[in-house]
Amino acid sequence: MTLTPVSSWASFGGTLSVHDHESAVTGTTMRFAVYSPPQAKKGPVPVLWYLSGLTCTWANVMEKSGLQRTASEHGIMIIAPDTSPRGPDVPDDDAYDLGQGAGFYLTATEAPWDKHYRMDQYITRELNALVAANFPADMKRQGIFGHSMGGHGALTLHFKYPDTYRSCSAFSPITSPSRVPWGEKAFTAYIGPPSIAWEQYDATELVQTRQTDAHILIDTGKADQFLETQLKPDIFIDACETSGQALTYRMHEGYGHDYYFIATFMSDHIAHHAKALKA
Repeated sequence: MTLTPVSSWASFGGTLSVHDHESAVTGTTMRFAVYSPPQAKKGPVPVLWYLSGLTCTWANVMEKSGLQRTASEHGIMIIAPDTSPRGPDVPDDDAYDLGQGAGFYLTATEAPWDKHYRMDQYITRELNALVAANFPADMKRQGIFGHSMGGHGALTLHFKYPDTYRSCSAFSPITSPSRVPWGEKAFTAYIGPPSIAWEQYDATELVQTRQTDAHILIDTGKADQFLETQLKPDIFIDACETSGQALTYRMHEGYGHDYYFIATFMSDHIAHHAKALKA
């Protein structure tokens, strides 16, 4: 599969590069970013996938979080996919929380979304193979993390593919999408009325039967405007305690749902993954 270079910058001894490719899974041109640390010049390094939230692209985390410094220190490659398929022929919605920029890391089964919206397949299969073929990535040492909708994606993909994504963390994740407006709206549109299919994309449901050996790290701000309506962390915390899933869920006074918050704790998360992936 051919990659088309879009941009490239030197950063902390490594390289941040952006690439386009034609996706057989989504049927569109997809764009993603890769930060390769300086250690990658000598051989394969562990891989950490970052899944962004609603309305975001690869650019948000790469430009705002400051991840390159810590990734270069630990020798971790970081991949930032897009949040959905895009293009003039791709279904969209006027609302920010549905359609382009809001793929929810699932496979849609309802028209008109089912033709292109297959972000979980795209990330776990197609993009995974593409990274393995084109970058000095040690695919036996992969972790995954994300923010908000991307935190939802990171948790669900970790629970489904623990042998692929050995470590997991999240910033302000949607951990119980079946019980909050964002998830209810997206799931209804993409996969139909409430059914067992919803449970396959809900971290609170998955952790009850698919506990992993990983110690999950989650950070959320106490001043997050979506805390009580969309995030509801207590539901997931209780499910982890009941199922025996190792979890550290930290709440931070004064922080919101933004990249100022993410940048503050990004180093903690990369170190968390580095410890697990280098073991």
